[in-house]
Amino acid sequence: MRNSDRRAAGSVLIVIAIFAALSVFTLAYIVVWVRTTIARNDRSKPTIAALLTGFVANFFDTLGIGSFATTTSIFKFANMVPDRLIPGTLNAGHTIPTILQAFIYIAVIEVDIATLVLMIAGAVAGSWFGAGWVAGMSTRKVQIGVGFALLFASVVLLMRQFDLFPAGGDALGLTGIKLIAAVVLNTIFAAISTLGIGFYAPCMTLVGLLGMNPTAAFPIMMGSSAFLMPVASSRFAMSGAYSQTVALGLAIGGLFGVPLAAFAVKTMPLTAARWLVMIVILYAAVTMLRSAYTERSQ
Repeated sequence: MRNSDRRAAGSVLIVIAIFAALSVFTLAYIVVWVRTTIARNDRSKPTIAALLTGFVANFFDTLGIGSFATTTSIFKFANMVPDRLIPGTLNAGHTIPTILQAFIYIAVIEVDIATLVLMIAGAVAGSWFGAGWVAGMSTRKVQIGVGFALLFASVVLLMRQFDLFPAGGDALGLTGIKLIAAVVLNTIFAAISTLGIGFYAPCMTLVGLLGMNPTAAFPIMMGSSAFLMPVASSRFAMSGAYSQTVALGLAIGGLFGVPLAAFAVKTMPLTAARWLVMIVILYAAVTMLRSAYTERSQ
């Protein structure tokens, strides 16, 4: 067997191992979710609004717009979730749809396996510490954090509209100091993302700045999110810092939105949709920060 064939076979085995590990993470998260739901004796069913929110947010997430900021904006418009519970509900509700995205993108897009595995490992570590930190925050701190996270998301969308993201290069992987920097920064991004800021935009920017092919960002950011979110969501679930019913609606709706976007909708004009989402996000950011100011005044 030639060296190239051995490397290819080794890569396939590692991808299989990644899928197996992701399946274990998924199963473990479902067990935690079911146990905490039973403990809370919550038998309420998801509303149509929660199901539609999960469908729409994960549909656009699969196409690259993102789900956290979109969902938070809908939460504020519809008053669906108390502000303190928004980060936990986002993580818990979007975990399963994001895992489905990871299976799809890791399977179809080529990327250096070592880079993928190490960046995923960093994301998992960051999510564990980040979720514990966010779950213990006060309502006002969550309002401020989420408000600024939404402002950041709107800036990212604006940059994307005008093609201001780093163009990247042709590399499918990283080595040396670049790889170390990528893992460290991915860990930090994952910790911050548990607040609801989203993980895709900073990860995609990092990949471009380090000279990687922008397409390679998809399996990295989807894979990292798929591993970090069960970890973070389990901590939110165990602490009770989320809305179980709304999160369930997001998950169920998202499982329909992801495959529709990935397989049925190959291309669609996203410019107008991004402008609309940006306006909605800005409104939600102002509303959230105003709530934080009101909370302080009381």
